[in-house]
Amino acid sequence: MNNGALKDIRVVEMGQLLAGPFCGQLLGDMGADVIKVEPPVTGDPMREWGQGAEKVQWEVIARNKRSVSANLRVAEGQALVKRLIAHADVLVENFKPGTLEKWGLGPDVLLAEFPHLIIARMSGYGQTGPYSDRAGFGGIGEAMGGWRYIVGEPDRPPSRMGVSIGDTLTATYGCMGVLAALHVKEKTGKGQVIDTALYESVLQVMEGLVPEYDRMGLIRERSGSILKGIAPSNVYSCKDGEFMIGANKDSLWKRLATAMGRDELGDDPRYATHLARGENQDELDALINDWTRTLTMDEVDALMIEHSIPAGRVYRAPDMLADPHFQAREAIIEVETERFGPLKMQSSFPKFSATPSSVRRPAPSVVGQHNAEVYGELLGLGADELAALTEKGVI
Repeated sequence: MNNGALKDIRVVEMGQLLAGPFCGQLLGDMGADVIKVEPPVTGDPMREWGQGAEKVQWEVIARNKRSVSANLRVAEGQALVKRLIAHADVLVENFKPGTLEKWGLGPDVLLAEFPHLIIARMSGYGQTGPYSDRAGFGGIGEAMGGWRYIVGEPDRPPSRMGVSIGDTLTATYGCMGVLAALHVKEKTGKGQVIDTALYESVLQVMEGLVPEYDRMGLIRERSGSILKGIAPSNVYSCKDGEFMIGANKDSLWKRLATAMGRDELGDDPRYATHLARGENQDELDALINDWTRTLTMDEVDALMIEHSIPAGRVYRAPDMLADPHFQAREAIIEVETERFGPLKMQSSFPKFSATPSSVRRPAPSVVGQHNAEVYGELLGLGADELAALTEKGVI
């Protein structure tokens, strides 16, 4: 059953790989009817992405979607998709700027004919500016937006996260824009264009990086596992593994000192204030690490709970699956997929009290799997027409 907040919204998702499809996933999880347009035969390259012999990443990003195929490089395919867009509230795309316009599907054309339409556009550098026609991937956006430079160890080249954070940030901002535009549309009946760039999405989460330079000439540098000046907040070694402790507030530090059996450290002028802890960050981390490595993770965890200090184990997938809190909140669910059978994956998020998000259908296993259903339902195409379009390579 679909009781999602967007259950009356239809989305046409165009584009490939991560940014556009992740935006579509978010909208679909919230109840939207997401129709994914894929190139005939080959489909979205995401079908082959992921680590390991079996490519299961597709099962997450394509859930709650119906797949139709259309060759957007030919006029008949463009016309077919335009007819589909006529029935949509939202169009999501992440092609290189100018591509939709080349296909006769630019916002000027679409909004003139469908003024209600919301068009969420995701690209490397945005739809305007001197770099707009450059190719862009998430990693480039992370580099240009400031993320890559500050991630990693100080004595090594810039590193990266183990996920495509630039793409997913852009998709999330795109989804946020769609939700705001739906509110405006409800008031005015008018759609609009949402322009999200990979580098600007990363820039949004760079905290004080720009004003610190503007005001003080300060350039943030790589700082490894810490955030410079924020202490203690680090991963510490225990007898049996690594444990994260975040006690970077005066009151929290005093509680941690008590938990360590070192009450006197709570008022020690080297550590008593935020600024002092920042100045003595390295020696403070060493002091805490000397303590944690005498204990097991369970022992440290119990002390952190007892003294109400934010802390936790550094999880990998097996830890998540075994954790009772993950289970109680259904943070990980099991979906019956078409290709792999029961498959555990992250649940829909955020949680709504009245209009819950959900995973209602598995990812389509075949490119154009829902051609007959969607093209028949919305455009009234019959079996003979679909067969003819297939033979010509249009779908």
